[in-house]
Amino acid sequence: MEPHSAPPSAPTAAQAFSPAAAPRHGAARWLLRLLALSSAGMLLLAALAAVALVGLASWEEDDGLHEQHHSLARSAEQKVAIITLEGTILDGDGFVKKQIDHVRDDESVKAVVLRVNSPGGTVSGSDFIYHHLQKLCRDRQLPLVVSMGGIAASGGYYVSMAVGDTPRTIFAEPTTWTGSIGVVIPHYNLAGLMEKWQIEEDSIKSHRLKQMGSPMRLMTEEERKIFQSLVDDSFTRFKEIVKAGRPRFRSDEAALDKMATGQVFTTRQAVAGGLVDQEGFIEDAIDRAIELAGLDKQQTSVVKYKHFGGIFDLVLGARSQAGGASPVGELAALLDLATPRAYFLCTWLPPIAANRE
Repeated sequence: MEPHSAPPSAPTAAQAFSPAAAPRHGAARWLLRLLALSSAGMLLLAALAAVALVGLASWEEDDGLHEQHHSLARSAEQKVAIITLEGTILDGDGFVKKQIDHVRDDESVKAVVLRVNSPGGTVSGSDFIYHHLQKLCRDRQLPLVVSMGGIAASGGYYVSMAVGDTPRTIFAEPTTWTGSIGVVIPHYNLAGLMEKWQIEEDSIKSHRLKQMGSPMRLMTEEERKIFQSLVDDSFTRFKEIVKAGRPRFRSDEAALDKMATGQVFTTRQAVAGGLVDQEGFIEDAIDRAIELAGLDKQQTSVVKYKHFGGIFDLVLGARSQAGGASPVGELAALLDLATPRAYFLCTWLPPIAANRE
């Protein structure tokens, strides 16, 4: 006779609450935990996003300039600020303008050295920088001294005239090229290629002069006279600006005409012709600025500025102080080429690279 099997025993507590025994309870707990973690994560992400937006706003409100010590006393309260103008000038409202605004707001700056290394650029951009440099020095009563680098020609020379009629304020290095006083409106005639490729220019315009200067057809005499009058008027202003910065030419128009041929001059030629005061490096310009401001050299700090830009500049790849150009900047420069306009520029080509001013 087979033994009777024992009746099934009641489940233990461990068995009752094991995942196998109560799968629904365990799943619920994990679901609640997941929901809690997700909610916490969302709150954390929202908080981080808020902080990022505040930081982004403050970063973009900043002018993006960072002061760097250049020379003399590092921790002195009184400063000589070096404002840098480098590269082709396009619109003027860029790095140079940021430096000017920064100096305006810094009461510890007592004198300015303008460091020019530029072949020039547009008439309007050059005049914009010239105007704001003059306004800065007039409003803040700051002496301005120019230090010319490798090239300070055309628009670069135009901007240098912001020194006014103070003597011994323009220094050029021994190998500097400067001058190139003149105006050009670049124009290219592609009519022959258009004919060869059997392409006809057939634009719809409100007046025959609306599209004057188009490279797709020959320039008419009427158009040429109009462009020449624009160049002549801008050239007259250029010479007036030179007279304002070089007093010796005010009473000697012939001497100015001799130098205002668009020619580039070496430093020795420029000194002899009156375009530059003397040969010297940036240290000489700094010493002169300190002298004009009546500062103690031992208690003066010389500073310069770097532009790192905001987050949008980094994301979009905008142009930097190092001279790199973004696709947006290059496109703007290409569109600029298609616009008939006058340049204070030392080149036989219009600017095709983004400006660094």
